Amino acid sequence: MRKAVVKLKQSAGEPSLEVIKKGLKDRYACYVLITCTAPSKGGKMEVEMAYEGDEVLASYLVDSAAQVFDDRRAKEESQ
Repeated sequence: MRKAVVKLKQSAGEPSLEVIKKGLKDRYACYVLITCTAPSKGGKMEVEMAYEGDEVLASYLVDSAAQVFDDRRAKEESQ
């Protein structure tokens, strides 16, 4: 996924989320895109999630990504 986003940035400047979604949809069977805004003065952030493809596969991608972060955090805490 990272290669597609980098390619879009090189060819289109700062792409909108719609451009990124189209680029991902054209290249991948499934994707999950999670974005957030910078925090407001009150500390709130707007979080959005979009996915394309099979819902079960999208859920698997999110669960697998969460496991990667959990494993990395556990490794860092054990050092």
